[in-house]
Amino acid sequence: MIGAQTNQKSWGDTVRSWLHPRVITMLFLGFSAGIPILLIFSTLSAWLLEAGVERSAVTFFSWAALGYSFKFVWAPLIDRMPLPIITRLLGRRRAWMVVSQLLIMGAIFFMASIDPASSQVHLTGMAGAAILLGFSSATQDIVIDAYRIECVEEEMQAMLSASYIAGYRIGMLVAGAGSLALASYLGTAMGAYSFAAWRLTYFAVGLCMLVGLITTLIIPEPVQAESVKTINYSTPEYLRFFVLFLISVSTFGIVFFYTGALVAAAKEILNTIFILSANIIGFVFEAMRLFFALAAALLAARILVFAGLVDKDMLNDTYINPIRDFFSRYGLKMALLLLLLIGFYRVSDIVLGVISTVFYLDIGFSKTEIATIVKTFGLLMTIVGGFAGGMLTVRFGVKKILFGGAVLAAATNILFMLLAVTGPDPWLLKLVIGADNLAAGIASAAFVAFLSSLTSISFTAVQYAVFSSIMSLFPKLIGGYSGTIVTTIGYPSFFMLTALMGVPVLYLIWLIRKVE
Repeated sequence: MIGAQTNQKSWGDTVRSWLHPRVITMLFLGFSAGIPILLIFSTLSAWLLEAGVERSAVTFFSWAALGYSFKFVWAPLIDRMPLPIITRLLGRRRAWMVVSQLLIMGAIFFMASIDPASSQVHLTGMAGAAILLGFSSATQDIVIDAYRIECVEEEMQAMLSASYIAGYRIGMLVAGAGSLALASYLGTAMGAYSFAAWRLTYFAVGLCMLVGLITTLIIPEPVQAESVKTINYSTPEYLRFFVLFLISVSTFGIVFFYTGALVAAAKEILNTIFILSANIIGFVFEAMRLFFALAAALLAARILVFAGLVDKDMLNDTYINPIRDFFSRYGLKMALLLLLLIGFYRVSDIVLGVISTVFYLDIGFSKTEIATIVKTFGLLMTIVGGFAGGMLTVRFGVKKILFGGAVLAAATNILFMLLAVTGPDPWLLKLVIGADNLAAGIASAAFVAFLSSLTSISFTAVQYAVFSSIMSLFPKLIGGYSGTIVTTIGYPSFFMLTALMGVPVLYLIWLIRKVE
């Protein structure tokens, strides 16, 4: 629990903690987790644009990463369902880790073998490979998070999270800037498209996943994962449960997809009848569409359970008990406060981050300056902040650094007001980016350690997947309106608003201070 840290370590012990084998392990696993995401987003977008794919079609490929937001849906399967043979050989966590890493490599190699410029069929195949990559990558995240929480004692979690964040950022750098540089070196460019260059680039980045795969085969299974007693079901029962999961997910996808045209027509009609913001109407209808699809998926699952496809006790053990455990440990009031804190802790950073690149361009910074200062220097400062946050959390405890990180994250947003007034000053940009990313790194390390402390060892994967999904859901929904807010009140007022969003977070941290 987050109140368990009572003994402060000396600075010498804290520094020596970086040599702990599991801390080094998380650096390599973080690298493995950071590779896939940009192969779906910016790197793939660059490839598709060079191949002549329309921009409207390119943006649809970002949906392949929806698995990251909904990974809590299949996290219970990862937590409970054993894999034939491989689970007995490697253990509960490493078995799923190996399978997910092999699937990631397979998806990347599949993408490398497809030329999206050749035909619509190939473009559809690329979309399928991207979806597989997003699903496999989210699965890997589920297992790595569970492994990290279970492999060491709680007081080391901040160090592990800092190491993981550093590895993750390095992996993103390789898959992002590294892959773009390699593709350019191999001879592809806008107006001079080369499929061979992109094929070699994706194969090369796919081989980087061997870092994670080899690490997984070398490291031991967590002792805590082996000691947790789980209810064992027969293979046919697990297969029926998996069928239930596939049917529910398919129902959600079909309902969500086929209601799109209906929702678009309804929004258009209401926009002409009511004098309301189109963004408000759009948000309400899209939220209704999402909840309707979820309700349809739940109804399909309920019907199949009622028909006897899956044992009700098995369903409770997989999905209901993890939620019940969290509320029973903390009580209804404190559990809701904790969920509110999880949902809004990163709101200042994420809402600002949504429009940050547009802001840099609007005030006159060049793409080269953005790439050099914001991306490269910013990455370095995030890693430094992560390591600093890990050390400070181990030295002073989770709650103190959680509070301090929230203060810094909100306060550094005010620096952007100065940048908005001053204009494109590269040295001021370095100062702002350095302070902001350092604060974000400190806050992230403490926050991941905080989330880890809230999980029960019996439901590690499920509960952490739920927490991490909630963590980004609400800030991203608010961030979607950042452009509208900026248009209305201007950049300086917007940055002050994002800083003020952090004030309620500080109050929430104060309210949960007595949680043990």
